[in-house]
Amino acid sequence: MSDLTILEQAALAVWVLDSSVTQPDLEDIYRAAGTRDFEAAKRALLQKIEENGLSYVYEKIELPLRPVLRNMEKKGMLVDAEALAELSRDYHKKLDAIAKKIYDHAGSEFNINSPKQLGDILFDTLGLSAARQKKTPGGARSTRESELEKMRDLHPIIEEVLAYRELQKLLSTYIDVIPGLLDAEGRLHTTFLQAGTTTGRLASQEPNLQNIPNKGDLGRAIRDAFVAPPGSKLVAFDYSQIELRLAAILSGDEELRAVFREGGDAHAAVAAKMFGVAPKDVTHDQRRRAKAVNFGILYGMGVNALKESLGSTRAEAQEFYNQYFAAFPRLAEYLEETKADATRTGYTTTLFGRRRYFEGIRSPIPYVRAAAERMAVNAPLQGTQADIVKLAMIEIDALLEREHLRGHAAMLLQIHDELLFEIRDDAIQMLAPQIKEIMERIVPEEKCANVPITVNGKSGQHWGEMKELE
Repeated sequence: MSDLTILEQAALAVWVLDSSVTQPDLEDIYRAAGTRDFEAAKRALLQKIEENGLSYVYEKIELPLRPVLRNMEKKGMLVDAEALAELSRDYHKKLDAIAKKIYDHAGSEFNINSPKQLGDILFDTLGLSAARQKKTPGGARSTRESELEKMRDLHPIIEEVLAYRELQKLLSTYIDVIPGLLDAEGRLHTTFLQAGTTTGRLASQEPNLQNIPNKGDLGRAIRDAFVAPPGSKLVAFDYSQIELRLAAILSGDEELRAVFREGGDAHAAVAAKMFGVAPKDVTHDQRRRAKAVNFGILYGMGVNALKESLGSTRAEAQEFYNQYFAAFPRLAEYLEETKADATRTGYTTTLFGRRRYFEGIRSPIPYVRAAAERMAVNAPLQGTQADIVKLAMIEIDALLEREHLRGHAAMLLQIHDELLFEIRDDAIQMLAPQIKEIMERIVPEEKCANVPITVNGKSGQHWGEMKELE
C-alpha cells in the first residue's frame, strides 16, 4: 500500500462506497465526504467504509491490488509487429475486394463509411426496407448493424456491408493502431482502470486489451500477433463456469450445488434435471437450451430475451423457464429475494460485502425498474467473480515476490475470469500448479458450501494458439 498516494486511496474509498462514481476525482472525494478539508474527507470516507461493512473489500482487495496492476502495466505484452504488418496488407486487400462487390451490387461507387450515402443506396437505389425500421435521432433511416441484420436476407449487399464493417473495425481499432503504440522492446502497455466499472470488474484502456477479439478467424488472427519471447510461453488460467457456480453458492440451491459436486458437464447435468432424463440421454438440443437458460438466469433475462436466444416461441421459452425453476426451486426464490432486497435497500452485495447501488430500482416507470432488477440479479454474481479474481491476483503476485520469481514469470492481463501470464519454459511445470491451486482455493471453504471452484490452464507461443496444459 505504501506506493499508493493518499489521493488514490481516497478515490478508491469513494468508488468502494458507491461504484456508480467511476474514476473519482478530487471533487468527487469532497462531495462524498461532505467537506473540502482533505484530511477530514479521508477520515470521513474511512469511517463510512467501516460503517457499511466494506473494510474487507477496501483493505484486502482494492488497496493491495493497485501495486499488482502497476507491475502488469509496466511489463506490457510482447507484440510481433511484422505479423501485424502482414495482417494489415492482407486485410486491406480483402477490404478492397469487398468494397468492389458492394459497388457492383450498388451499380456505382460511393462512400461506404457514410451512413447517409449507404442509406441512399440501400433504401432508395435498391428499395430495401425492413420491418420495424428504426431511425436515427436526426430522423434519418438507420444503417446501424442491428438494423442491417434485419435486412440480411433481402439482398446480398447487406452481407458484404457487414463484412466490410467488421474488417474495417479490426484494422482501425487494432491492426493499424497497435504498431504505433509499442515501446522500444516491442511491448504494448495498457492502463488498468481499477475504479472504472460499476460492477467491481477491472477495465482496460489505451488500448483496451480486454477487448482483443476472440471470435471468428479474422479476429483471432490478431491474437496470434501477441507472443511470448523465445524461451517463454504465454500461459492462461480461467475459471470454469464461475458465475453458475456462484449462483449455486449464493442461492443455497442444493440441486444446483449437487450438479457441481458431481462434476462433469454442468449444462448437460442441468438439462438432465430440467427435462427429467438421465445425463447420458441428454440430447444436443436439450443441452443447448439448458445452456441458454443458465446464462439467461444469470443475466436476469426475461422470457422474450430467452425466446430470441433460443429462436423459439414465447410459449416454449416460458415453458423452459418453468421447467428450470421446477428443477431448481431455491434458485428461483433467491432471485426474487435479491430483487426484493435491492428494492428495499437500494443495493446488492457480493459474497465479500461489495455493494452496488441501483438508482432505478424503485422507479415508477416499468421498463426502468425492470432494467434495474435485471442488473440487480446479476450484480452479486458478477461482483463476487470480480472479487475472487482480484484476490487471486494479489496472492499470485505475493507468491512471485516471496519466491523471487519475478524474473521467471509475470502476470500480464486479466480478462474477467481469466489471467494471462508470461512464464519461462523452465518454470512452467513448477509454477502452473501453484497458480491453479491459489485460484481454486481463494474462496474460503466456509463460503464455498462444498461447491468446487475449478480452473483450466493452457499455454502457447502465441495468444491465439494455446493448448491445454498437461
